[in-house]
Amino acid sequence: MALIDLTGPDIELLLTTLYRQYGYDFRQYSEAHVRRRIMNRFILSGLNSMTDMQARVQNDNKFAALLLQDLSITVTEMFRDPEFYRSLREKVIPILKTYSFIKVWHAGCSTGEEAYSMAILLKEAGLYDRTTIYATDFNQQALDHAREGIFSNELIKDYTINYQRSGGPESFSSYYTSQYNMVIIDQSLKKNIVWANHNLVTDSVFAEVHLILCRNVLIYFNKDLQNRVQTLFLDSLINGGMLCLGTKESLRFGEFEDRYLEIDRKQKVFKKKY
Repeated sequence: MALIDLTGPDIELLLTTLYRQYGYDFRQYSEAHVRRRIMNRFILSGLNSMTDMQARVQNDNKFAALLLQDLSITVTEMFRDPEFYRSLREKVIPILKTYSFIKVWHAGCSTGEEAYSMAILLKEAGLYDRTTIYATDFNQQALDHAREGIFSNELIKDYTINYQRSGGPESFSSYYTSQYNMVIIDQSLKKNIVWANHNLVTDSVFAEVHLILCRNVLIYFNKDLQNRVQTLFLDSLINGGMLCLGTKESLRFGEFEDRYLEIDRKQKVFKKKY
């Protein structure tokens, strides 16, 4: 396998092919993220040149699917960043309790662990029966995995620790059943989750919601795409609705800062102004 210098035009040509042929648009993703994922697939596939890779994308649907999975963002776990979920319990749930019906949007839900975490939190607050959680992603394979609600037993120890650190009052084991080396999420947590294919890059508003969670996704987008997605979130939130971003993301010093109040600066929780 030859070493290559992956140039900007190489990346642009490959991403344009993915968009035109398969409908997935990564052209405004962070170049560092895209370059890293493309190079990884290049090495794993034993290709000799970017010309070879371009031809594989054009003529091999299975190879293109692998590259699309590479470019997709699937980093997640249940109760990831426990202090964030503690903030939800203490500062967001009391506001949600003032609504008779609640709509939550998990944008970029990946394989569903954080959507199920939200379902648990709402159930413990007595709010789940009057809530609909829209869990969306453009990665259909991840959505299918999320819908099944089946996870490796090896992960449960870490998930349990996260749950306890988030202030969870129950035994975490009450939310799943073990079978062989897997755990299956309790059916009661699935009933109000709507799994849907939605692409933040190309799709528009699909619901008016009270709470949006999109944590550590925007860091993979360039500035123009970040602004587009922030506009989408602003248009999707009711007045007084809340937006939760990741620890590496912020509204400060940007054009959307004056549209929100800070609920929790450290945990990046914001409330849309009336």
